[in-house]
Amino acid sequence: MKEAQLEQFLHYLATERQLSPHTLDNYGRDLLRFFEFAEEQSLSEWAELETKHVRQFVATIHRQGLAGSSIQRVLSAIRSFYRFLSREGLVEQNPALAVQAPKSPRKLPSTLDADQMGQLLDIPIIDAVSVRDAAIMELIYSSGLRISELVSLDMHSIDLSDHSLRVTGKGSKTRMLPIGAKASAAIERWLDYRYELADYIETALFVSKRGTRIGVRAVQQRMDYWGKRLGVQGKVHPHRLRHSFASHMLESSGDLRAVQQLLGHEDISTTQIYTHLDFQHLMQVYEGAHPRAHKKGKK
Repeated sequence: MKEAQLEQFLHYLATERQLSPHTLDNYGRDLLRFFEFAEEQSLSEWAELETKHVRQFVATIHRQGLAGSSIQRVLSAIRSFYRFLSREGLVEQNPALAVQAPKSPRKLPSTLDADQMGQLLDIPIIDAVSVRDAAIMELIYSSGLRISELVSLDMHSIDLSDHSLRVTGKGSKTRMLPIGAKASAAIERWLDYRYELADYIETALFVSKRGTRIGVRAVQQRMDYWGKRLGVQGKVHPHRLRHSFASHMLESSGDLRAVQQLLGHEDISTTQIYTHLDFQHLMQVYEGAHPRAHKKGKK
């Protein structure tokens, strides 16, 4: 019964809410964990669960080491599931509404500075794959794309005549983004090579060696490969380029609202983490330059 209701709920999320496969997988795993907890508590009906049970579940997974941000996602899945059950007439109350996830320190995103970005984007062009990889990394950094947004791009998503692209982000929301000159040139070069890899009927902008749409994992592996080959400090991954885009844009413009719109953040508080990153950089400059800023014990 529980498994059937989970399948119905995930189908609802996929068809009516149009959530991404990645989000659906997370919700499915989170709710299976919650189901197991309910069975351990001998709760056979969803209407039997109360707020105290949800708090107990949260405390349990927190003790097991789950981070506050991950627990927030779990609670979001439970709330959504109970809204679905209420819509179906199976419950009257949502026991997760009053439960909050424990707070955890907000981790500042790792970025690359302008010199490191230049080092990474200086890819030796030897074949169609290297041309594709260069275009992918240039575009992520140029437009601040999420990896899911990048791999979903089709040929008709870009307009090189006015240096823009149309991308579908979280919640199936569409936004228009500019493409920088370097990225436009890299994409134009890729389009000259694309026919060597792509199947004739393939609509994806970026394709794999098999000729079909490139996947998330393949992009991650290629970026990690280039980061190591070119000697870039730290692990190179798509989100690090997105973070670098946001940090560099905010540092140069100071326009938080514009950066929010470019990133596709629904809540500006999500974007505000980059203001902390920018302030961290300012503090490093200050402490290195001001004669009376050095901390005790430093020379």
